[in-house]
Amino acid sequence: MSIKNISCLQDIEDIALQKLDKNALNYYTSGSGDMLTLEENQLAFDRIQIRPRFLRDVSNIDMEIDILGEKASCPVFLAASAMQKMANSIGEVGAVRAAVRHNVVHSLSSISTCSIEEVAKGAKDLIEKEPEQNFLDMRWFQLYIYKDRSKTLNLINRAEKAGCKAIIVTVDTPYLGRRLPDIREPFELPRHLSLANFKTGEEELSSDSDQADNGENSSWLAKYFSEEIDPSLTWDDLTWVKNQTKLPIIVKGIMTAEDAHLVCQANMDGIIVSNHGGRQLDSASSTIDALYAITQAVNKKIPVFLDGGVRRGTDVFKAIALGATAVFVGRPVLWALSYDGEDGVNLMLDLLIEEFRMAMALSGCQSVKDINVNYVQKSSKYTSKL
Repeated sequence: MSIKNISCLQDIEDIALQKLDKNALNYYTSGSGDMLTLEENQLAFDRIQIRPRFLRDVSNIDMEIDILGEKASCPVFLAASAMQKMANSIGEVGAVRAAVRHNVVHSLSSISTCSIEEVAKGAKDLIEKEPEQNFLDMRWFQLYIYKDRSKTLNLINRAEKAGCKAIIVTVDTPYLGRRLPDIREPFELPRHLSLANFKTGEEELSSDSDQADNGENSSWLAKYFSEEIDPSLTWDDLTWVKNQTKLPIIVKGIMTAEDAHLVCQANMDGIIVSNHGGRQLDSASSTIDALYAITQAVNKKIPVFLDGGVRRGTDVFKAIALGATAVFVGRPVLWALSYDGEDGVNLMLDLLIEEFRMAMALSGCQSVKDINVNYVQKSSKYTSKL
């Protein structure tokens, strides 16, 4: 496919899907079951319409938001997606440098292919190289809770030491979702890569040891989660994590108002409305459909973020209108890395941020603070005429 001028995120994705090998492509694109929730994450945004207002001064648009005591340039953040070196050899370091350049939050997966320390150095090197730009380093670390609590504690301590500003605890993965492409053609971490956060001393987790004794139809990734990740987690374990660190704790994977209430009762510091990119429970609702009930339940006690299905600046606008503080994008980072490494992620962010700025201007909003639920409505195309 030849595209002379990249104009939107779909253009980047189209090229990336042609460049990636089948192993990486299956892993990055797959959802669970029949991928109903994966598809809904994007389609549900289309059922929401924007109600623009006019004759307002939109000559200057302020996209800045306050988040955990810092000012992000806009509410578009980079999600913690795993094993980014399968998309490009620069991996997570390229993604964090793009986030730093745009003064937005970057989150790093526990199962990344660049370590916490490598990513911290990538951010620091860019800031030191261009001090006149006043770049901000807003790195958050996504945490799985391991059966071996010493592994979990080690990750928390290293994230703190490396300068991360928050810990994201993923709660929706007691087991890995049933991903049919992974069953049909079991995923293998390429042998030249490893889970870099566990490559310390003599311990190295890679495909070499874990893949060898798997059955013919057994996925290395499913085996890894089954052996390593604790399925017995309760709210007490979230409290345990909070007691191990002074960093804010963001709970990722909340999809109901009931659980949002419990997050607040547990004195956590934020929520990410997420269905794991449609990769866990198929037939769960889309995140944008779940969002408003959650933001109403939280009632601005703590920030609420959203991931899943964000592909346009208008999607960002709709999520903010329904109460989100900011959105995270995951797969678009992978497509951008595959397209052109760090420069690809810079381009992806440029496009999405400009689309969001234009959506604000054409809706009559000078500031992110102006965006509210009155700017959106459900499309009559999808509602009953009875």
